[in-house]
Amino acid sequence: MALRPLGKVKELVESIGMGMSFAYEDLVFLEHNAFILQFGEDNKSLIIHTNEEADPTELAAGLANLEKAASSFALQVIKGNVYRLSQAGDEKITLEFLQ
Repeated sequence: MALRPLGKVKELVESIGMGMSFAYEDLVFLEHNAFILQFGEDNKSLIIHTNEEADPTELAAGLANLEKAASSFALQVIKGNVYRLSQAGDEKITLEFLQ
């Protein structure tokens, strides 16, 4: 498995005033939780999955900022799916991608 450019993504996210909260395998969770990032197979693209509970206005602004800044980090942004997060116990969450 190729190394993921997590440092580059962290710089990208911070450049638009956001922060990363957690990375797991190919997913990057952001502090605001309106969307999550997933590395594409080539590690040169980011798939953006949006939270079903996100405010549409805030979501649109965040996505526009991310898409605009991504090119300066040599990353392509691809629209992904909608997702749902739910509590599955004291220390566990469930991530479900919706169609």
